[in-house]
Amino acid sequence: MSTAPTSRRARGPQRLAVGALLGPFGVLLLTVFVVPTLYAVQLSFFSTSHSGLGFGNAHTSFAGLRNYAAVLSDPSFVRGVGVTLLYAVVFIPLVLVGALALALLFDSGLIRARQLTQTVLFVPHAVPGIIATVIWLYLYTPGISPVLDALRGVDITVNFLGLTMILPSLVNIALWSGLGYTAVIFFAALKAIPRELIEAAAMDGAGPVRTALTIKVPLVRGTLTTVAIFTTIGALQLFTEPMLLAKATPLISPRYTPNMYIFDAAFTRNNYGLASAASVLLLIVCCALSFAVTRGSTRQKTRVTSSRKARP
Repeated sequence: MSTAPTSRRARGPQRLAVGALLGPFGVLLLTVFVVPTLYAVQLSFFSTSHSGLGFGNAHTSFAGLRNYAAVLSDPSFVRGVGVTLLYAVVFIPLVLVGALALALLFDSGLIRARQLTQTVLFVPHAVPGIIATVIWLYLYTPGISPVLDALRGVDITVNFLGLTMILPSLVNIALWSGLGYTAVIFFAALKAIPRELIEAAAMDGAGPVRTALTIKVPLVRGTLTTVAIFTTIGALQLFTEPMLLAKATPLISPRYTPNMYIFDAAFTRNNYGLASAASVLLLIVCCALSFAVTRGSTRQKTRVTSSRKARP
């Protein structure tokens, strides 16, 4: 009889503690993400026009889905989506596989001076993206780049800002900034694996490669999925690197990526309805791909679990 009231009284402080801990996050989420997103959705259904050859008063009217139709029918936006997807297809596997390989090497103990190496790999992530891009722009620019001068000394000519190299150059900047940081995340996940499992695999005759592929990698699948989601979202939001490299090459237009298209529509053409529609479309794509990555990882985990249970 007295157990229920006592449990209710005990849950009171717990709820208060949960509210105190989640409250700041909820306020931040509401003010930084939810409200701006709803405002962008609202703006995407309106268009602003000016009377008197563009010099008169602004007039806002309901546009329905016309802004979305204009975005989807714009060749520059479609081309930007294609460029971003190609960038993501190249960058995401490289950073995930490369970082996981580095983390496995750190965990195996084959790399000497491990802490120093981790620090050196992590330092590029601490450099702001703008500064990192400026550094690589200096190394990519003919006439001032010591790298290009050294290559020219051995009769090798590379135009990092040319048509065939501009996308690999963007991928290289992103890899330089994110590879070490991602490797540190994977290494932390690997360190959380119970050492008893590794020792048991070694006693069963499993070598380092087999242990890594059959024991370590499956146990960090959750971390791998999380990193893949955030890496995918970051790749789709490509902006800083091409925006700065555009100052040195005409191959990068003001609408080279969807984010650059949004920036151009909002701050160059002053078409906030068009920019909002493109932003909403980009948000939908990011959510869809994140869901696909999570769903695929869940199905793979279920399939592996089922196959293990089916073994005699």
